[in-house]
Formats: sequence, C-alpha cells, structure tokens
Amino acid sequence: MKNILLLFGLAVVLLIGLTTYRNSKKEKPLVVIMMGTPGTGKGTHSSELSKALKIPHISTGDLFRENIKNETELGRAAKGFMDEGQLVPDKIVVEMLFNHIHDKGYDLTGYILDGFPRTLIQAQSLDQRLGRDYNKIALNLNIDEEKSISRITGRLICQSCQTPFHKTNLPPKIDGKCDICESDLYQRDDDTKEVIKSRFEVYNNDTKPLIDYYQKSNVLKDIDSNGSKEIVLENLLKNINQKR
Repeated sequence: MKNILLLFGLAVVLLIGLTTYRNSKKEKPLVVIMMGTPGTGKGTHSSELSKALKIPHISTGDLFRENIKNETELGRAAKGFMDEGQLVPDKIVVEMLFNHIHDKGYDLTGYILDGFPRTLIQAQSLDQRLGRDYNKIALNLNIDEEKSISRITGRLICQSCQTPFHKTNLPPKIDGKCDICESDLYQRDDDTKEVIKSRFEVYNNDTKPLIDYYQKSNVLKDIDSNGSKEIVLENLLKNINQKR
C-alpha cells in the first residue's frame, strides 16, 4: 500500500512539473509599444505590423476621436486637450484604453499600442496590468524634425475606413477619395505646423523619460524612421522576432 501511495505521489509531482514546463514554454501574448515623436509613421507601421503579426493595432488617437464623435463623457473631456496639442490626462487615457482592451478581448491575443504610453504614470499602469504574462517590446522610432513636420502636414485620412494617405508620399489615385472604399479624405484639425511644434515640446517634456524607463527594463529598441516604409517595416519585424 505504501509503495502504491509513493508511486501515486511521484506521478502527481511529475504531472505538475510537466504542466509547469509546458506552460513556461507556451508563447506569451505579444505587446508592442510604438514610441517616437509626431510624424515618425507610428500609425502606418502599426497597421502593417498588425497584418504581419496578426494582432490588433490600438491607436489611442482613434479611440479619442471615436469617443469625441460619439460625445461620450471621456470624449468630451479629452477634446479640449487634443485641440490645443496637449497630452490628455493620464486618468482619462488609461480608463479609455483599458476599457477598450477588455471589451474587445485583446488581453488574450496581444496587441500593438500606438500613442500609449506617453507618460511614466501610463507606462507604470501598463506594466501593472501586464505583469509577467506578456512578452513586451518598446520600439522607439526616430526621425528628423523637419521631415516629421513635412510628413504630418501632408497626411490625409479616409473618413470611413481610416486608411492613411499623403499628399506627396502616398497620394490617392483619385484626388480627395480613398483608394479602398472611395469615401472622402480629410486632414485632421491638429495636423498644422503650429500644433505640431507644440506637440514636439510636449513630447520632449513628458514622453522622452519613457526612453530611460524602457531602457532600464531592457525592452527598448531604437529604429531609424527616416528611410522608406518597406525598410523601416523590415527593421521593426527583425527586432520583434529577436525579442520573441
């Protein structure tokens, strides 16, 4: 009887050990954090990465605009700050983002964050949420300021499907119309040189400390965003695959 109990106990221990080993080898959901000054192409590259990695792209800017369009309480609160090129307060951003992730079930799939985090408080809130259950990488896109301004002031967005275009770098086939759904294109109110300059100042004051934060966590990768879309995307995927 004692031998049977001993064998049973050993079997249980082996089963627990095997389960733990398998779980440790299971690939964790990937969370990609896109960083960089305005105009580095975070939105464009996030969309391409979403297709390549098969995980959703979450743009906090799109979330803000959706809430503003629907005149939600969070949307009305965020609008005043966005119109002036200022960062939306952390509490509003965190609540809006995490509610969206939970509602869509993205906790299980992983996701690409475009426009979040922008402050240390937001980064710490994200880390508390993720814990050790996710594979995380922060990609810091770098670009010359004048080139950034040129990119932003020329960009256009589809009113329906949100596909991005550019007046010179990626013009639509028909002027003012989306190539995909043929809806009208528009330019965002905050895509002016004056607002962009303000956003650069805000970035330098509030967001650059995140670079040190993620460097200390050994999850930051610097990416040159001055090249073509294809070259930048190839470099992004290379760094992500190395991390995984």
